[in-house]
Amino acid sequence: MTTLPPTAKIRPWYREPYVWLVIGGPLAVVIASVVTVVIAVRHADPVLPREAAPARVALPQAPLTEAERLQAEKAVLPAGVARNHVVSPALPKDDTRKD
Repeated sequence: MTTLPPTAKIRPWYREPYVWLVIGGPLAVVIASVVTVVIAVRHADPVLPREAAPARVALPQAPLTEAERLQAEKAVLPAGVARNHVVSPALPKDDTRKD
């Protein structure tokens, strides 16, 4: 058992700096989360009716011709090849090379 000298003063727990270092971090997180919830509740975005939402995809005025459709498919072909390559373990065939 450790004995203190008779002249040593014992400080209360709230006077120790390490106690506030340990309590301060979680207390700051709790205060920040309460402030975040208050801001979110007070300044909530209004819910719009479906009629006010913009259309996601614009429908074409006239259907595409066969040549225009093929050109549009070729425009997105590299993205499709790269996406499929990421999923597949094998490299895709390179049809543009001439040996």
